Amino acid sequence: MWGWAVGSTLLLLILRLAAIRLSPLQLYADEAQYWLWSRQLDFGYFTKPPLIAWVIRATTLGGDAEPLVRLSSPLLHAAAGLFLFRAARRLYDGRAALFALLVYALMPAVQLGSFVVSTDTPLVACLAGALWAYVALQTSEGRGKLLAAAALGLALGLGFLAKYAALYAVLGALLHLALSRSGRRAWTPAAAAVAVAVFTLAIAPNVIWNVTHNMAAVGHLAREAAWGERSGGLVRAADFLGGQFGVFGPIPFAVLLGGGIWLAARRKLEPQDGLLLAWATPALVIVLAQALIAGAKANWAAAAFAPGSILVAAWMLRWGRPRLLIAVLAFQAAVALAGLVGVTSPGIVERVGLGSALKGVRGGRELTELIVGRARLESFAAPITAVAIDNRELFNTAAYYGRDYFGKDGPPLKAWRPGPSPQYQAELATPLTAANGQRVLAVSKDGVYVDAMRAQFRTAGPTDIGDVWLGGKHTSKVDMFVGEGFRPPIAR
Repeated sequence: MWGWAVGSTLLLLILRLAAIRLSPLQLYADEAQYWLWSRQLDFGYFTKPPLIAWVIRATTLGGDAEPLVRLSSPLLHAAAGLFLFRAARRLYDGRAALFALLVYALMPAVQLGSFVVSTDTPLVACLAGALWAYVALQTSEGRGKLLAAAALGLALGLGFLAKYAALYAVLGALLHLALSRSGRRAWTPAAAAVAVAVFTLAIAPNVIWNVTHNMAAVGHLAREAAWGERSGGLVRAADFLGGQFGVFGPIPFAVLLGGGIWLAARRKLEPQDGLLLAWATPALVIVLAQALIAGAKANWAAAAFAPGSILVAAWMLRWGRPRLLIAVLAFQAAVALAGLVGVTSPGIVERVGLGSALKGVRGGRELTELIVGRARLESFAAPITAVAIDNRELFNTAAYYGRDYFGKDGPPLKAWRPGPSPQYQAELATPLTAANGQRVLAVSKDGVYVDAMRAQFRTAGPTDIGDVWLGGKHTSKVDMFVGEGFRPPIAR
């Protein structure tokens, strides 16, 4: 079965690499932001840990084109699938492992995650590796047990450096230890010490970075949770659960949710089922609770992808439903193929009336060209000391698509802050200040802060408006003016 696993993984990998290479779609704002981080390597950033920046830096050594920025995504998902296969084969058998790999590889969230570069992709790959190491530790002896413990600590540590949601897997391992006597017996004091030591060493640089940066990333997590600031309730919780049917696929998530509840209630869980449920449950339950309190995004439970995929395949085979499982995989493969066609030929998406779905990956280059053109024009009259942008998404896409102009042939790109405290990495690292604000091209995305921006300059010229088409009926516009004598607000 290993040959089938490798073959199917390579086939999907080749198709996805081809789609990335052939797609005309631009980077969306978060991808551009991660690329920008990769130009300034650090052990942490304002909103996320550093692994995504390190990975992009590695894939862009030969250039900064969109396919190279996105290159890691299909590679990491391929690695995740193979780790998952190895874990499933140890827990069940080769047949269940192969189907588990396919359930994962054809999952809608993985199909999307194989095209865009996001923090979820290295997170899931690391947690799939951690799950394999944890399963291997259960049956290893002597030196093998210590190696498995080290691999577990390293994989969890790297997962933490990808996204703090890796802690759901730590909770999953602890939950399994609390509920399973055989799980506890698999550990030795030496193995536990090795796993904890390696994990601690792996996460230490980011922990130190947070401590020395006023816990910036932790504060961002609190703002994302938005307890007391955003409404939750049953509708939000139902929306999160409904989103999981889209993330996993309708039938796979129905099997995972319904099968887990039914088998647990009837006490028919096999020991290996309990291990995987322990790993999958914390992400789903904690994010569901977050949805009840203040809402949650569907991808926040990505830590459940790997164990959930194995459970879906194992249970459907155990219940004698291989044909249904094959039908589900065939349907999701067809959806995946349609997605590959869509990203390589966006005109088809337009013709079927779904062009609005692509608005996030359009317009960045064109808006940047408008800004650069205006900056060049204004430079003929007098030097421009900075181009200041008031919007995180536009700042990041302008930094990427204007990478050969800003700070090279042209003035530096700066982030204008609407308040005294930074809200994203550029506002922290490259804010507009009085020192670089002598003569500024100020840019307001959709004119949201244009009046507030004008009020912070001693003099402000007339405002010009430019817009670009994003697909469907959507456009994006920028308000631009030249301001002189920037006076930042006084922090209180």
